Amino acid sequence: MANIETVAKLAGVSIATASRALRGLPDVAPSTRERVLRIAQELNYSPEAQTSPPANGPTKTIGFILPLADQWFYSQISTAIETTMLLQNCDVWRYPVTDPVRQTEIIRRLVTSHRVDGMIISTLQLAERDIELLRQAELPVITIETRISAFPSITCNNVRGAEMATRHLIELGHRQIGLITGLPETPLGFPVPHQRELGYEQALRTHGLEVRSELCVAGNFSPAGGAEAMAQLLAVDPRPSAVFSISDEMAIGAMKTIREAGLCIPGDISVIGFDNHDLAEFLDLTTVHQPVSQYGALAASMLLDMLQDPAASRRESVVLPTRLIIRKTTGPRTTRREKRGPRSEPEPKRFGS
Repeated sequence: MANIETVAKLAGVSIATASRALRGLPDVAPSTRERVLRIAQELNYSPEAQTSPPANGPTKTIGFILPLADQWFYSQISTAIETTMLLQNCDVWRYPVTDPVRQTEIIRRLVTSHRVDGMIISTLQLAERDIELLRQAELPVITIETRISAFPSITCNNVRGAEMATRHLIELGHRQIGLITGLPETPLGFPVPHQRELGYEQALRTHGLEVRSELCVAGNFSPAGGAEAMAQLLAVDPRPSAVFSISDEMAIGAMKTIREAGLCIPGDISVIGFDNHDLAEFLDLTTVHQPVSQYGALAASMLLDMLQDPAASRRESVVLPTRLIIRKTTGPRTTRREKRGPRSEPEPKRFGS
């Protein structure tokens, strides 16, 4: 039977790097991760298959199913889950998901192999077949960011948070407000982008402002995507005087594009994000704070309670608060912002004929 040592040797990496790649942990180059996963698939190697269940008692192994495993948001949640579980001598295996078929395959494999005692599922919508598999297995399950009536969940009010961010810009006098949203289309059906778009739209309509489709651009939850989205917004005539990005990472990319266009923040364009990323304070980024690490710590704590007492599975879902943090990337709308497009150098004066 193949083991991780064989996978690492064939991939030309250390065992530690192979383990990180297989578990979806960060700090692994994409090309390396792809090579390790390909070799593991060719050898029919699966990390959880190497752990035999004990004869008596629970294995104290938790499965964490998530998308976009390398992103800051999921890295924060993962670290909090793993830290909390480690204190209770529990192992955590990460299972990155890219599409609904893969998601169902992972859930089915974990259920039928009895390799985990519980699961934490972040952000993903669950199909009825997935819910039924989990119910039949009677596994404790906690969901993060997604509310599913069958399981306890931990969420924040994304609609209210986005409405708060947009209202802040409106109260500063902005009327042309761009939106950098997440993925234009995703087979996994993330609910969060839609919720934050809804909050943005509600704030505009409450204040009698039009929702304009050309001011809403997808940024794919990455700094590069945010930079590209901002370039599209700068081409709109008239350009927005403020932009709400539904994640700080996209807001950071947008700020780069604004400055490269010779514009000032917030003098020409105000920018607000969502998350309170670790870098937000150092970039003076106005943002909506959500308790990201608390999602993971609380999910792990609730799951531990459920493992110790099955009756705890009836615990109600938790909605954590958001709050607006005003820094230096948002300011009042000024007449200078009425200019259309990036500023250009004035024509030199001509003297004589």
